[in-house]
Amino acid sequence: MFRLWAKIFTDNRMISDTCVIDESVDTRTHKVFRTLEQACNEFDLGKPIWLDKNIADFKRLSKTRFHQDNFIESISFDYLEIQVIEED
Repeated sequence: MFRLWAKIFTDNRMISDTCVIDESVDTRTHKVFRTLEQACNEFDLGKPIWLDKNIADFKRLSKTRFHQDNFIESISFDYLEIQVIEED
């Protein structure tokens, strides 16, 4: 099982979160992209753009933050944080 926790923060306070589960037999990369897309749909957000910093953080920590510069449209929060909390 693969679980991704997505959280929205404003002023260093979590204002919304969701946990997305993917039980498919697929690569880790595909699971990350699929669960991130599901979380963004739940938050009614466009998908963020992965910058080099996000990729490096995610490879090292299984966690990254998406700020305004990762989104095409304007966002009403400070950042979206994603973290892998379980993977098989």
